[in-house]
Formats: sequence, structure tokens, C-alpha cells
Amino acid sequence: MKKAEVGNIIEFREGLQGVVEKVNENSVIVDLTYMNNYRDLELEQRTVVNHKNYKVIGQY
Repeated sequence: MKKAEVGNIIEFREGLQGVVEKVNENSVIVDLTYMNNYRDLELEQRTVVNHKNYKVIGQY
């Protein structure tokens, strides 16, 4: 498993995507406003995702 870095785009929880803003020891803080349908999903702007629960899909 590749550990994400700041600026990576990750996918988690059945297709949600976001941009990594901060890398912690066991998790990353992700900006969800990257997704086109962010407003439709009524999610918080940021969330925390454990390193075990995402995959890196690109760079922002």
C-alpha cells in the first residue's frame, strides 16, 4: 500500500474522492470539495481517513 502525500488524490468509502491536505501518523486529512458532486452529497468539507482505508489515484 502506498502512503498518500499532500496533494495526492485518494479514493475511499465506495467511490468518494478528495485531495490530501495533511498527512498524520495513522491517517490523512482530505478536502472533499474536489468532487464535482460535493454539494449534492451534503458532506462536510474535510474528513479524516485512516491509511488502511484509501488508495492513491492521482496527483492534484
